[in-house]
Amino acid sequence: MPPATRISGTREWDEMEPMQFHLIPIPPWRKVASVPADAVSKLLSSASLEGKGRKTMRQPATGRRRLLAAAALLLPTTARAAEWPERPIRMIIPFAPGAGADIVGRTFAEELAKALDQPLVVDNKGGAGGLLGTVEGVRAAPDGYSLLLTSQGTTVWNLGLYKNPGYDPLKDLVPVTITGELPNVLVVAPGNPADSVADVVAQAKAKPGELTYGSSGVGSSLHLSGVILEQRTGARLQHVPYRGAPAAVLAVVNGEVAMGFFNAPTVLPQISAGKLKALAFTAKTRSPLLPAVPTMKEAGVADFVVAVWLGFAVPAGTPANIVQRFNTEINRISQDPKVRDKLLVQGFEMLPPISPEAARKVIEDDQAFWLPVIKQSGATAE
Repeated sequence: MPPATRISGTREWDEMEPMQFHLIPIPPWRKVASVPADAVSKLLSSASLEGKGRKTMRQPATGRRRLLAAAALLLPTTARAAEWPERPIRMIIPFAPGAGADIVGRTFAEELAKALDQPLVVDNKGGAGGLLGTVEGVRAAPDGYSLLLTSQGTTVWNLGLYKNPGYDPLKDLVPVTITGELPNVLVVAPGNPADSVADVVAQAKAKPGELTYGSSGVGSSLHLSGVILEQRTGARLQHVPYRGAPAAVLAVVNGEVAMGFFNAPTVLPQISAGKLKALAFTAKTRSPLLPAVPTMKEAGVADFVVAVWLGFAVPAGTPANIVQRFNTEINRISQDPKVRDKLLVQGFEMLPPISPEAARKVIEDDQAFWLPVIKQSGATAE
């Protein structure tokens, strides 16, 4: 096992920025809650006591007026409570503005504002691999007016990178759904004689511990992709973390390191320009962005899937009907062709809709898989 390493780079979706608020507007019209006539009639009739076969005995005028006043106050409140949401909803995005996850979150915020007929206030709170913003979401009131963007990093990897992340995603949050994923692609420079994953593995085994790969930092999906390659093939690689994915990509192009795993949109321009060779995708299926590039399984490495997923969650204790409404609307948005096409350009591929229970199972399974991997890698954020 390699020695424990501190985070020495910026993870691909983790650029520290000050908190920023942005309002996703809705159309100017608003639905007005209406009180059913039969409900009004029922409450008003209770102002008098009537008995069959006997005279009606009315309450004193003062008591009746008090009852009517109470009905006037209670009816609108009941109607409004049944028509959640009645005010803007805060969407906490635990990553920097402009980052890949932020683009995904804002796209959903815009569509949710239309679906729920309420503005979505986007609150970026980046830093520490999404840990700071996630803690903010955990501490929010469970009233249905806080929605947290989640990821594999914030619900799984942070538990292995931090001794005390400050939250338990399965106890402090209720998963709503998982929307899609962002796979990585293995690339080498054109001058590298390797034309396949098998060639890379052969190079690594010929000189154990000397073949280098760059990443955006310790604990990122780019780093962990290399760890999985070592574990699946028995090859020994040398990890070289950089401060952000762009610097690591440039290092591969310039030959400073032999290869790297990167989010597809990050390297598409270099691949198109012939400055990098794409060898394999880390997803279960081929990417429509580069359909000629095989998956790692097709390239000969079984059980190799690294695709950072994004989803949504709410604070524990949020009413179940609100969780289900969020689930329904977000799943519907994720299958909208216009939304799918917009995010595919960013390399984000939508997944089939799932229930809150299924989303929780994904997190549980990912924790069971990834936490031992992180422990064996020696990666730590502290």
